[in-house]
Amino acid sequence: MRFQTLLLAITSLAVSINAYWLEDITHQGVAPFAGDGYTVFRNVKDFGAKGDGTTDDTAAITAAMNSPDNRCLQGCASTTTKPAIVYFPSGTYLISSSIVPPYFTQMIGDVNNRPVLKATANFQGFGLVDGNPYYTENLNWVSTNVFYRQIRNFVFDTTGIAPATAATGIHWPTSQATSLINVEFNMPTDASTVHVGLFIESGSGGFMSDLTFNGGATGASMGNQQYTMRNLVFNNCQTAIIQLWNWGWTYIGLQINNCQKGIDITAGGSDALDVGSITVIDSTFKDTPVGITTAFESGAKPDTAASIILENVNLQNVPTAVQGPSGTLLEGGSTTIAGWGQGHQYTPDGPKTFQGTITPNERPASLVGDNGYYSRSKPQYEDLAASDIVSARSSGAKGDASTDDTAALQSAINSAASGGKVLFLDYGLYKVTGTLSIPAGSKIVGEGYPIIMASGDAFGDMNNPKPLLQVGAKSGDAGQVEFSDFVVGTQGPAPGATLIEWNLATSGTPSGMWDVHARVGGFQGSQFTVAECLKQPGSSAIDTKCIGAYMLMHVTPQATNLYMENTWLWTADHDIEDSTNTQITVYSGRGLYIESTVGTFWLVGTAVEHNHLYNYQLANTKNIFASMLQTETPYYQPTPDALEPFPVVTTLKDPDFASACNGVSGNCANAWGLRIVDSSDVFIYGAGHYSFFNNYSTDCSTVEAGENCQARIVSIEGSTTNVNVYGLNTIGSLSMIDKDGTSLASWKDNVNVYPANVMMFRTG
Repeated sequence: MRFQTLLLAITSLAVSINAYWLEDITHQGVAPFAGDGYTVFRNVKDFGAKGDGTTDDTAAITAAMNSPDNRCLQGCASTTTKPAIVYFPSGTYLISSSIVPPYFTQMIGDVNNRPVLKATANFQGFGLVDGNPYYTENLNWVSTNVFYRQIRNFVFDTTGIAPATAATGIHWPTSQATSLINVEFNMPTDASTVHVGLFIESGSGGFMSDLTFNGGATGASMGNQQYTMRNLVFNNCQTAIIQLWNWGWTYIGLQINNCQKGIDITAGGSDALDVGSITVIDSTFKDTPVGITTAFESGAKPDTAASIILENVNLQNVPTAVQGPSGTLLEGGSTTIAGWGQGHQYTPDGPKTFQGTITPNERPASLVGDNGYYSRSKPQYEDLAASDIVSARSSGAKGDASTDDTAALQSAINSAASGGKVLFLDYGLYKVTGTLSIPAGSKIVGEGYPIIMASGDAFGDMNNPKPLLQVGAKSGDAGQVEFSDFVVGTQGPAPGATLIEWNLATSGTPSGMWDVHARVGGFQGSQFTVAECLKQPGSSAIDTKCIGAYMLMHVTPQATNLYMENTWLWTADHDIEDSTNTQITVYSGRGLYIESTVGTFWLVGTAVEHNHLYNYQLANTKNIFASMLQTETPYYQPTPDALEPFPVVTTLKDPDFASACNGVSGNCANAWGLRIVDSSDVFIYGAGHYSFFNNYSTDCSTVEAGENCQARIVSIEGSTTNVNVYGLNTIGSLSMIDKDGTSLASWKDNVNVYPANVMMFRTG
């Protein structure tokens, strides 16, 4: 009897460990433009995969990825119409050739018992997962246009391939709204190994977190415009990280253990450095002879390339912290580097070249966690059961892009929150004609990036804006909310739509947004595509049918304690459904506006692009942490410029370009990338503010052209104090940063690999 009881307990425990609710719930996502019978959620075992460690599952997994045969692969530029989640239950899946996820695909494994993708000895292909294959000499998808994909909860194993045979875990040249999360790479540790865990050669990222690399010649070999990477662990790699090139890169919480080299940024050599900059914070290097190796030396070119910031970096048995081509630049040992760097600094005057110890940022207690700045990985609610999940479609919402789902979604939101359950937003395009109220306690998880779209007259008046999602009924309401894996946008003209209004004042565990994005236009169902909003170069006429939003996100005065990770707020510059990604003109008034007087916000790997007045604005706020902010100025500006069609709203502290541009030469009335007004204690660890176009022409954005797409791009105004920016990169702006209308830094003085770079800026 005791044995039977014990056996039952063990069996029940095993079931509870393995029962991930995502596998158990009924899946009923709808892709309204994919055709009848299209299935969003696919379990690889339903396609014949065994996961038994002996069967070759390549064909079955490929079938799960590609069914039906018209998903977006070779020759398809991009699309949002055929999404898929390809789910892997626990098991070991042998594969003999690369798995290629089509565009708009998520690969998700059982979070409670991660599945293993293991290469056979005769494996053929570029990556166990090839995220962007070379069918020709070029990548299949333009890497800077690869959006909305993720891989999470997997182990990739190349140990079955001979160590001296080339092998790669994941090939991942992608861009915004993509992620790798909770992934382990196992490679041979033999001295002859040439295996690489992660390979990226191009793109415009991006975010990754919670990756572990064991063995291999190189854990991660990467080139991309910019990235935030958090909680990456490297064990027993010959080289943990090789940076092939970048503009800027922020590493948070690195752990490099028993590798021969930590980070290699020598690419290009001292005469033509390819790596713009790296920022490393809250990290540990252990039992590694050289922490960072660089080709930078006196006289190296470009002038500010290979810039470095180290802050709160712990060394344990690391003889050389930073090594240059002629010897040691920073001694190591067993110590903590409070602050060290090299590059150009403005404090606030400059430029001054520095190489040596710096005073680290004095971090407010409200922003700090156990081992540095607070962070939290995306919750997957793995301890919940299927009965703890409320389906939006089971609650009556259709998600078919035409039915008014306002009442059904509101009912589902209220029901889930009051019952302490998670609302599962089955894939679909949910048309909403009024504000959705998000009560405290809400947890909303999307399936494959469903989109909630503001539509109709309620959002039609820019003089009376309304929120699509209102988180908390009024500013300062108490409570906590968590969002993950969905998109907000608009359908048809919505000049009065604020997509997210955040009112909550959270105490204790911060509220959070993970992989939550805004997308205004550029997709089927938006009514802002090539057919409606084709670009009109040279014309300053504003088509009111193409005004897509008033503001993408507004954090109100009494809100506080919100953690945002891998959030991309994008007003579309091109039509994702078009076969050549043709450019469109869609107008959104404002990007992300934080005016919380209480402060305490984390912006981890966020980007805001193509908004008319500004992309990021911080006003009357404090205690802000940000890593690798990324913006682009609207491609149509300055024709029209920022003066029309959105009038200045003084209560929102809108920039008044009509008065502020007096006496400023060049294209002054262009959107600010970042504007900070009357704020304090702002800590930015990496920022890329880019202006590539002058009315759809890129002739303005090169060094040879004079970087003159716009006059100014970052502004600090009023009684602003203690603003700290590490790794500020700008492109196409004559001035890199202004204070109350006066330029503090010119691009000409800070030339880097493609952008201009100021590695340390402080207002004092």
